[in-house]
Amino acid sequence: MTPTLYISPGACATASHVALQEAGIPHEIRIVNLRTGEQRTPEYLEVNPAGVTPALQTDQGVITQNAAILAWAAQTQPQAGLAPVDDAFAFARFNAFNGWLASSLHPALGKVLFSRPPLEGEGRDQAIEQAQAKLDLAEAHYVEGPWVFGDTWTLADGYLMVFERWSRQAGLLDPARFPKLNAHLDAVQQREAVQRTLAAEGLSVI
Repeated sequence: MTPTLYISPGACATASHVALQEAGIPHEIRIVNLRTGEQRTPEYLEVNPAGVTPALQTDQGVITQNAAILAWAAQTQPQAGLAPVDDAFAFARFNAFNGWLASSLHPALGKVLFSRPPLEGEGRDQAIEQAQAKLDLAEAHYVEGPWVFGDTWTLADGYLMVFERWSRQAGLLDPARFPKLNAHLDAVQQREAVQRTLAAEGLSVI
C-alpha cells in the first residue's frame, strides 16, 4: 500500500511531510483540520488514539510521532543519506536532537503561540522568555554548521525548520540574537523537497 500521512498544514507534522518528500517515498496526504476538532473524531481516533498529528499509515501499521517517522523514512531509504543510519552513535545523536525538539522546544513555543485562552501580560512575557531560552540553546549548541550536524543535511534540519518558521512568524526569531537559526531557516526553505512540501500544504517561504 502507499503510505498515507495525516497532517495539519503548518503544524509540526510538516516535518514528517518533508521527510517523505526528501526520501522520495510515494505517499498520500490526508488533511486533519485541528481547528474544527477533526483529530477527535472517531474516524481519526481509529488511526491515532492519541488524537494528534502526524500519523503515518503503512502496510505494517501506523507510526506516530515526528521523530519516529523521520527515523523510519531515513532507514527505509538509506541510500538517500537523510540520517546517519549506519553509525549507531551518530544516529543516536540524530534521534536525541529530534527528541529534544519534540519534548522541549515544541511545548515551549506551543505555550506562547497556542495557549487557549491566549496568554497575556506577565504570563505571556515569561512564556516568551522560556521559549527564547530554548532557541538560545539551539543557537549556541545545537546547530553545528550550516546544518544541525555541521556540513551534512539530515531530516533533523527539516524538523527544526518547523519551529523556526513558527518563531519567525511570531516575531520571536530576532536576527541579531539568532543569526544561525535565521540563516538555517533560509537555507532549509531553499531545498526543492521543502518547497514542494510547503506548496502542497498551501504555505509560502517566509
